[in-house]
Amino acid sequence: MHKPKHHIFVCSSSRINGEQKGFCAQKKAVGIVNAFVEEIQERELEGEVMVTNTGCFGICSQGPIVVVYPEGVWYGDVSPDDVEEIMDSHIEGGEAVKRLEL
Repeated sequence: MHKPKHHIFVCSSSRINGEQKGFCAQKKAVGIVNAFVEEIQERELEGEVMVTNTGCFGICSQGPIVVVYPEGVWYGDVSPDDVEEIMDSHIEGGEAVKRLEL
């Protein structure tokens, strides 16, 4: 496997034991992960863009949290409906989505 151009991390409130509970999980974080996977596939960006669900980032009051590397941009209060805009603007357009940026 080669290094992807972008790596998207989505807090899904996964605990060390694998259990998903917490704020981000309650606010459809799994749906956000699935939406990113679908967008990546539809845009044929597999290998260029990778998405990973994570444990807690520690700022639950602003979740669900999405972090995009290599830029290190943190997004808060993300919903599945925001995924297409993040893909259009940030991943393909190179511009962070200011209204979601933390």
